[in-house]
Amino acid sequence: MGRDGFMQLLSGGDRRSIGKSNQVVAEILKRPDRLAELIECMWSDDAIIQMRAADAVEKVSVQKPELLAPFKAELLGYAGETTQAEMRWHMALMLPRLPLTSAERERARIRLREYLSDRSSIVKTFALQGLTELAVGDAPRESEMIDLLQKAGRSGTLAMKARSRKLLLQLQKQQSTGRTGQPH
Repeated sequence: MGRDGFMQLLSGGDRRSIGKSNQVVAEILKRPDRLAELIECMWSDDAIIQMRAADAVEKVSVQKPELLAPFKAELLGYAGETTQAEMRWHMALMLPRLPLTSAERERARIRLREYLSDRSSIVKTFALQGLTELAVGDAPRESEMIDLLQKAGRSGTLAMKARSRKLLLQLQKQQSTGRTGQPH
């Protein structure tokens, strides 16, 4: 099964379904050398294939984030190009899992801050998640995130308010215990 095989597994149905993306995830975890084929599917002309490919890549990144390292330039670029909500929310979760340089980290932050203006509540919520993950270990960024999360907790959508409260507690707990991780 090549890229076309992945496209076949990821196609059909509607946007409310993940189709057979979990089957694709299992294949990539068994055969990581095939990740490039899956990532290519994110550039499909078919929005459903794009979305499901991003879903699969994001699920792979949860279990094996190091597999995304060779594709960080493409993923950072794509994060800035896509306007599709489903793609943006997956990118918001993936970007912090990449091994980013300081400049790339700043580029990811800028992108995720732009996502905070998206129409989709899910995109905004996951952008807060990604921004928080990018800030961990960087005291000035953590302080900025605490302010941003407090604002989102007051004026954001219901999903943003709930996620902000959770993220705020995590950041404050880390700061109070002094366990902020390694600076980025």
